Amino acid sequence: MYLKSVFVFINCEIIIKIVRFKFLLFTFGIIVNLPFFIARRYLVKQKGTFSSFIIKLAIVATALSVAVMIVALAVVTGFKYIIREKLFSFMGHVQVQLFDASTANARSEPIYNNPSVLKRISELDHVKSVYPYAERSVILQAKGQMEGLLIRGVNKDYHFAAGITLNGNHIDFTDSMYAKQMILSATTANKLNVAVGDTVQINFLEPGSGNMPRIRKARICGIYHSGLEEVDKYFGLCDLRLIQRINNWTKDSINAYQINLDDEQFAAQTAKKIREEIVAAPLEAYTTSENYSFLFDWLDMQEVSSGILLAIMAIVAIINMGSILVILMVDRATMIGLFKALGMTFETTRNIFLSIAGLIAFAGVLLGNILGLGMCWLQLHFGFIKLKEDVYYMPTAPIKIVWWHIGILYIVTLVLCVICMWLPTLYIRRVQPAKVLQFK
Repeated sequence: MYLKSVFVFINCEIIIKIVRFKFLLFTFGIIVNLPFFIARRYLVKQKGTFSSFIIKLAIVATALSVAVMIVALAVVTGFKYIIREKLFSFMGHVQVQLFDASTANARSEPIYNNPSVLKRISELDHVKSVYPYAERSVILQAKGQMEGLLIRGVNKDYHFAAGITLNGNHIDFTDSMYAKQMILSATTANKLNVAVGDTVQINFLEPGSGNMPRIRKARICGIYHSGLEEVDKYFGLCDLRLIQRINNWTKDSINAYQINLDDEQFAAQTAKKIREEIVAAPLEAYTTSENYSFLFDWLDMQEVSSGILLAIMAIVAIINMGSILVILMVDRATMIGLFKALGMTFETTRNIFLSIAGLIAFAGVLLGNILGLGMCWLQLHFGFIKLKEDVYYMPTAPIKIVWWHIGILYIVTLVLCVICMWLPTLYIRRVQPAKVLQFK
């Protein structure tokens, strides 16, 4: 009878403790987030254990994945930005020209530089500058070398944009007839073996097989470099009046208008407004992306490649977090069994490990942010990643950080890591307290 009373007393004590524990869990869960509190305490107390090594490994792996994604995103964004800016620096964002304008060796039909049209275009929103120009195919000859080129005639208002470097001086337009100077690209100058101050012979080819070319001489006053093969290889600059004189045009004859905007995204809108409100057929307004669609299609392909890389790295990070969480749950099966024995629900236990995964992912993203942005900063200031400029159009890997890109990357990585942790937490249901606690 005495033993039975003791047994009943002990059972009552156990029941009271369990009830008290559940009451404390309920009360504590109201005051703070219980799963998050236990997860944080668990991570802090793991120093020197096997779980500590696994947690550090997960953080490092996640950090490397995030750092690679940040660098890849910054390089691809910078690559697209630099290529576009270099092309826009020379070509502008919109061109107004004849619908069937040609850059063949024979002279193309002129349009007339209408001051009212020029003024109306200049007054459009987002338009920074408008330059009339004319173009003509020529053959340059110097020091026994010959090179085909498309020279663009410009007036005194024309200036290179910031994306193009110029060694030497701009064309001097003070000559009353036409400036006997021209600007070549570094690529063309190297092929002709000429430098600033040298003289080249310009051969203007006339239509018809029996016609002799018209020859003019010009001194090289400057050498530009854009790093973009489509510009450096084919274009040179001269006085607009020289093209007009060779073509026997009037002083108000040109081939096209070059329109520079303050933002690329308004190019299509501006071209449409010019087409519908300012010019009439046979004139047409084209965007640079339409005239050089092959180059912009290539840039879009680079964006697709970067998207595939980012997806692969995100999958690697997710698989890594899933594997780590399974290992942690197997290693802490005793803790799971104890929680179950004390009456903790599956949802609460699962949320503990989801919180652990979330904290690990957050630490990995934070460390990856430091590594990724640190590498971007070093590349931006020191350019230690070199490229072949004749292939990639720039000497070093470009970097452009768009902060909302980085923010979306952080959020998506954290959300995907936590969401994909739900499947591994189903292991909790298989843990039986009687088996995992029998030797404790």
